[in-house]
Amino acid sequence: MSDAGFLRRALELAERGRGLTSPNPMVGAVVVRDGRIVGEGVHLKAGGPHAEIDALAVAGDAARGATLYVTLEPCTHHGRTPPCAPVVVGAGVVRVVAALVDPNPLVAGGGAARLREAGVTVEIGLLADEAERQNRTWLTAVRERRPHVTLKAAATLDGKLADVHGTSKWITGEPARLHAHRLRAESDAIVVGVTTALRDDPALTVRLERPWPREPYRVVLDTNARLGPDARLVHAGTPARAIVVVGDAAPSPRVTALENAGVTVLRCPAQEGRVDVTALVARLFELDVRAVLVEGGGETHAAFLDAGLVDRVALFLAPLLLGGRDAAGVLGGAGRELKSAVRLGPVSVARLGDDLFLEADVVREPASPDTRGPGVSARGPGGP
Repeated sequence: MSDAGFLRRALELAERGRGLTSPNPMVGAVVVRDGRIVGEGVHLKAGGPHAEIDALAVAGDAARGATLYVTLEPCTHHGRTPPCAPVVVGAGVVRVVAALVDPNPLVAGGGAARLREAGVTVEIGLLADEAERQNRTWLTAVRERRPHVTLKAAATLDGKLADVHGTSKWITGEPARLHAHRLRAESDAIVVGVTTALRDDPALTVRLERPWPREPYRVVLDTNARLGPDARLVHAGTPARAIVVVGDAAPSPRVTALENAGVTVLRCPAQEGRVDVTALVARLFELDVRAVLVEGGGETHAAFLDAGLVDRVALFLAPLLLGGRDAAGVLGGAGRELKSAVRLGPVSVARLGDDLFLEADVVREPASPDTRGPGVSARGPGGP
């Protein structure tokens, strides 16, 4: 097998951690000696063993003289666990092939430098595009110091989220709804507007074929604290994992009722009568949220788009036509002129039963040089 083949196996291993490793990246590692895999490892949980350490433990003495293939440059900093680079050196590895360099400007290339100082050959960049796609949410957090935001909607072919009476269950079929729960499983927080929360009374939980070990935050944008403490999403999981985001002028009795129910209430500035979503994502980032899934409705979608916060769009389309000038659409807000439309990159399309699933990144203008200072630690705050 070639270098690319072994590194692609490491990427496959890293996928086992999808939705489980936040605020850390997904990382896979393979130890190869004399053309044979002698150890494999994967990072599965923040605070758990790094993929390199896991793979080297499996390889044991066979790691001496071996090549380590890893999806991310081995770290040199001490966070929740000790640094990996010294362990790699101590195991007797003579060559490291990594897909990505650590993007944190404080430590970028530090692992490679430490290995090279010890005489280890280091090669970085093979399958970098695939590794970037795999860890795009974590990379956004590291580079921009905010969560990666995906806008998700289930709509008819004419772009309606519900009919003229507000009914939306169910626009899409079971395969599409199952995939939507997989998107939730990959997220740290699921966000809806209060109109959606009051109309649909959603649970905002992850419901998959097997019990999911991680509970994303269930977040409602509720400027005036209209959501009642008996709402389904409050009691669908740990009440403290339900976050109601209110404005500074939210009535105190309503806020107190939510807090008495165990809800986490966040006060954020309001702009034009609505919670400032830029302030919200900054608060969520402080809570170790690295991936946000915005589930609507149309006004909430528009607020995140207008703030320039949406990184990716995930749209489920059902073969239905509803019409209705008053029926809710995927996007609300004031709208845009054609020349200032939000542009999307290449669109991937998959069939899910009778429905279509479309996914694309938002195309951004080239950023100016970053003057905001150092990024977060490469594998979460302080490392795993």
